[in-house]
Amino acid sequence: MSSSTKPLRRATAVLKLPDHKTPQWITYASSIVRAMKENPSFPAPVPPLADVDAAIADLVEAQTATLTKAVGTVSNRNDKRAVLKSLLQRLCSHVQAVADATPENAASIIESSGMSVKKPRPYPPRVFSARSGRVSGTVDLVAPQAAGRAGYEWAYSVDGGKTWIVWTTTVQTRVTITGLTPGQRLPFRYRAVTKDGRGDWSDPVALIVD
Repeated sequence: MSSSTKPLRRATAVLKLPDHKTPQWITYASSIVRAMKENPSFPAPVPPLADVDAAIADLVEAQTATLTKAVGTVSNRNDKRAVLKSLLQRLCSHVQAVADATPENAASIIESSGMSVKKPRPYPPRVFSARSGRVSGTVDLVAPQAAGRAGYEWAYSVDGGKTWIVWTTTVQTRVTITGLTPGQRLPFRYRAVTKDGRGDWSDPVALIVD
């Protein structure tokens, strides 16, 4: 008997740079340098932490100069911030490479660097739903997407599911059924049509028509 192991989801390192707030940039970059110094997971960071430290010091000096409101100090500060950003992005790539080498510990390695692990994008639940339409006697149906290119057949029943009326076929994952009698409780269902053929009908969803 063979067994299979579910592959690990790749942990992705990300920077959380503040939006255009230089003092927070300085604090954030400094926290990363502190976290990575003497960190056994990063014996030889690329770029060297000394380069990042120097860029932080340059940005501190440039930020202080902007308080004088002298011409050119803001653009110089922005240039220094861009240099620091580039170094941090390279450092993030290095952290990712180290994390990828030991995927079972990748998340903890990334977090130990002072950076963050990218959260997976939440996907909408794959459910079939029915709701009252904007006009009396109509129902809006929405189905989960079946494939990149698919069609969807829609049906409803007026006799409790004994027989079904096929409404139409669409290439969209939604449709509005019209001409229904308000006050009736009707079941609705759909099925996907892909290059492999017609799928099974979904479990019906019932709704009282407004």
